[in-house]
Amino acid sequence: MQAIQIHSNGGPEVLQMSTLPDPEPGAGEVLIRIEASGVNFIDIYFREGRYPAPLPYTLGQEAAGTIVSVGPEVDGFRAGERVAWCGVAGTYATLAVAPVGQLIKVPEAITTAQAAAAILQGMTAHYLLHATFVPQFGDSVLIHAGAGGTGLLLIQMARRFGAEIITTVSTEEKAALAREAGAHHVLLYTQEDIVARVREITHGEGLPVVYDSVGKSTFEQSLQCLCPRGVLVLFGAASGAVPPFDLIRLSQMGSLYVTRPTLRDYVATREDLEQRAREVFRWVGDGSLKLRIAHTYPLAEAAQAQRELEARATTGKLLLIP
Repeated sequence: MQAIQIHSNGGPEVLQMSTLPDPEPGAGEVLIRIEASGVNFIDIYFREGRYPAPLPYTLGQEAAGTIVSVGPEVDGFRAGERVAWCGVAGTYATLAVAPVGQLIKVPEAITTAQAAAAILQGMTAHYLLHATFVPQFGDSVLIHAGAGGTGLLLIQMARRFGAEIITTVSTEEKAALAREAGAHHVLLYTQEDIVARVREITHGEGLPVVYDSVGKSTFEQSLQCLCPRGVLVLFGAASGAVPPFDLIRLSQMGSLYVTRPTLRDYVATREDLEQRAREVFRWVGDGSLKLRIAHTYPLAEAAQAQRELEARATTGKLLLIP
């Protein structure tokens, strides 16, 4: 099998195409031929060493494909079925082994590529809005990076709650995508004072919630956009890690809350995993949740995909095609 590995931490140049023995599924596992693998910021964190991993390490946390064979003690899955999964390392590859407890069957209504594009970012948007902070009808919410893969899904899902959606983007092209997804107010952070504009839109009241996947460069702005007792949902660090922060400032700014959630804790049970994936796949299948798969790369170009993601030069979902 072919796989993209790192033998040391660093920039995109440390990604190497390796030839490895085909893996064998163990008890409760299946072997899957990968047809599409998602590219996400968490892959960059592992590459940089921000998230430590034993080296050499095969990158990738999200994929979809077809089961080749099943190991012992596997019930409910068989060779030939299409499945998607996330949270299991090693998907920048042509083959992967995954435990059946992490697998979701791909319904006939969607393609394998759509499943790979939706499984991680779709469930992320789902838990953020349905569990971390649930907007009430008429709430104004701020979603940073509104033209990214998760941002576009968050905008569409937030519309289901009747929220007034404010989002930030860097270019007019990205602004058009965010408006198409349903954003009511699209702010160009390269040209506008985000805090002042949010205060203007909310008539000086501020926001009950900010969904922030950017981190270092937006953290202070996000706090300043909140109303008293507002919640900053910090679920990513695209611009870098947030520096140390004196918690007393939360009281000084209006008894604010900050949470740093991760998908793993919101799909910790099989019931939660199936519910979130089932709803996301159903919405993709019936067309009410639109995916933007604007960038696909051969597996060998994984480094280029990461460069473009880091530079925030992309929109929608990035996929590697083995």
